[in-house]
Amino acid sequence: MLVKDYMTPHPLSVEENTPVIKAAELMKERNVRRFPVMRNGELIGIVTDRDLRSAGPSQVISFDAQERQLMPELHALFAAMKIRDVMSRHVITIRPEQTIVAAALRMLQHRISGLPVVDAQGKLAGIITETDVFKVLVDLAGVHSGKTVLAFRVEDRPGSIKEVADVIREHGGRLASILTSYSPADERFRRVFIRIRDLPAKELQALEKGLRAKFELLYVVDDDLSES
Repeated sequence: MLVKDYMTPHPLSVEENTPVIKAAELMKERNVRRFPVMRNGELIGIVTDRDLRSAGPSQVISFDAQERQLMPELHALFAAMKIRDVMSRHVITIRPEQTIVAAALRMLQHRISGLPVVDAQGKLAGIITETDVFKVLVDLAGVHSGKTVLAFRVEDRPGSIKEVADVIREHGGRLASILTSYSPADERFRRVFIRIRDLPAKELQALEKGLRAKFELLYVVDDDLSES
């Protein structure tokens, strides 16, 4: 769950003197939402699609040459603008060896959707985005291994999760993932979320009945994993 395992290495970047309009066109062409900004190989800023669109009227930074021809004077004005004029100079970064959770927390704290990844020498090594964090969540949850999620409230003591898992196995269930967190109401308890591989309906009903007889089963949900 390290940043280096999920980041995009060698990300696209722009130099500080790149024209805003050129960067906007490149951003659309490469289907990205942000560029690290460089000066002689050093990271000095970051620019997002929002920064570029805020640089002038949307008709000017529209990525559409035909529309820009309708406003030649404004286009000329903004054609002179450089990335250094609109970029964010305070860059929030993360290290490759830090965890995805640390990256997610940093994005949440600063209300941003991506982080440049820098190595121990401060060199740009990659970029990690909220989409990468979503991929980690999907991987950790074992989504592709089963659709049934069982949620429990159990005592926070050694062996309590194993007891639940043993009952699931006794009913023919196979565990795909286990996620836990402390109960927000009482730290003496934990919330446990277990995803299991698919079971026939009859066996799943028997499993649910067996679990409710022994544990505080909060809910059973079958995730709809089909694409909408």
